[in-house]
Amino acid sequence: MVTLGLSSILRAIVQGIWGTDTRPMHAVFSLEPIQIGPLPVARGYLYSAASVAVLLVALTLFFKYARPGIAMRATADSQQVSLSMGISVRRIFALSWSIAAVVSAAGGVLLATMRGGVDGSLAILGLKVLPVVIVGGLDSIGGAILGGLLVGVLENLAGGYLDPIFGGGVKEVAPFVALVLILMIRPYGLFGKVRIERV
Repeated sequence: MVTLGLSSILRAIVQGIWGTDTRPMHAVFSLEPIQIGPLPVARGYLYSAASVAVLLVALTLFFKYARPGIAMRATADSQQVSLSMGISVRRIFALSWSIAAVVSAAGGVLLATMRGGVDGSLAILGLKVLPVVIVGGLDSIGGAILGGLLVGVLENLAGGYLDPIFGGGVKEVAPFVALVLILMIRPYGLFGKVRIERV
């Protein structure tokens, strides 16, 4: 809830300073589509998918084998145990925020390139990450990938079949409805680990 509130405040500050008009951005990728069989596919989508795959592999290896990545996983699991093992929780928090900022900036550049500019609506796309991560499971990278695919398919199906019936707007709400339903059945997400607390 704090994250969502802070997002709204920051978005309002940005729009107050730079306005709500779309700022055009120079295309990083060529606009000429690539023909894959009978389908023309924009180069931006292909390069974005490749960039995301590279980042995903790099972060997976980082969290699994690098000492700072292992320390970040330990801190996420238990701050007290991490402190007792000599891990600086403050530095881990700073590192996690830095990684998040770099990945968010890369995602923002890729999205802005495909959309042809930057405006305040880019921040709304960040809200779609919430159902993706929670549905997939907070501690599962593979679950987040599958959760993203599920949410994307659900959005398009809702937009195609339910929007005409209800007069629009179902596409934006559908992921959050699915999120609530899934959490009622599996509170730890579809692929998250079950936490058993013994008293």
